[in-house]
Amino acid sequence: MNISHKQALRSALLLLILIAAPMITTYAQTRTGQDDSGETSTMRAQADAFLRQMPADLQHRQTIAILKAIDGDGSELLAVRQSRNAPPAVAPNVQTRMLTDHLCLYEPKESADKLLPVLLYLHGGGWTFGSINSCGRFCNAMAASGTMRVVALDYRLAPEHPYPAGLHDCIEAVNYLVDHAEALRIDPSRVTLGGDSSGGNLALATALSAACRGKVESLLLFYPVTKAFDDGSASWQQYGRGFGLDTEIMETFNRAYTLRADAHDTAISVGLCSDSTLQTLPRTLLIAAERDILRDQGKELVERMGQKARRIEYEGAVHLFITVPGQEVAFQRAVVDAVGFIVNGK
Repeated sequence: MNISHKQALRSALLLLILIAAPMITTYAQTRTGQDDSGETSTMRAQADAFLRQMPADLQHRQTIAILKAIDGDGSELLAVRQSRNAPPAVAPNVQTRMLTDHLCLYEPKESADKLLPVLLYLHGGGWTFGSINSCGRFCNAMAASGTMRVVALDYRLAPEHPYPAGLHDCIEAVNYLVDHAEALRIDPSRVTLGGDSSGGNLALATALSAACRGKVESLLLFYPVTKAFDDGSASWQQYGRGFGLDTEIMETFNRAYTLRADAHDTAISVGLCSDSTLQTLPRTLLIAAERDILRDQGKELVERMGQKARRIEYEGAVHLFITVPGQEVAFQRAVVDAVGFIVNGK
């Protein structure tokens, strides 16, 4: 091989490395989280089946219920809340008890002599429905790992209690756990704040609050709301109808939560915070659904948070896999990824 051919080969290899490097970085930042293509295809198939069995007008009826509650008639919204409030099954190695009227503890049996990390979990439901029961299956699964205690919070709901009521409840819950860490056998240096959708939004806003600064060691977020308005993103437009979270109901959630506030307030739309503010957040794992209107909000957030944040996107999955049964592979993968993040920092 002559000199010119060698130089050409080196140039081609260099170009290949330069092209591949950002692709590798992006893959590491947003890897799918599945072990193989079989799991990925099953995840997509389960999501498709989940969507097929969802009543076509369900979210529209829920939207009407929220709008009526905004106007003062909460009867239909109460029915929606009751439909999402069935007590979960509890694993044989898990015990539960109410710490207060609004905090439910899930803990491994026979762990009284162990100092364990704690996950404070904030349920989703657009700030308007959901409860400690609606997220109970996930809380139970996390506690059943035997590696942590889990506390679910019943925060106040909009539109009766719009921002900042629910956020204040979350802040108080963090401080309660820190203040009672010794009695609860919680390691106060290992407090994880987690939540899905609107609960993920509350987790972010709580961690950013002055009252909780330095008290939260990590954040566990599932498809969080980071902007409480139509963000105009590709995912918002592509998956705005028929993928588990329609834009119609999301916009109504946003309206109910911000009745007495500006949706662009950074304590509500945390994605509007400066990069420097977002980079003060603790280490974070964000797990996203590929086919979800909130996908791009979360992706942008992680990119702006810097090296402490990691994002996993479940290919084919749709919104709701944490709280509504039907996407079992995504749910089980979420438990594995979440336990690894909290316990092992991975």
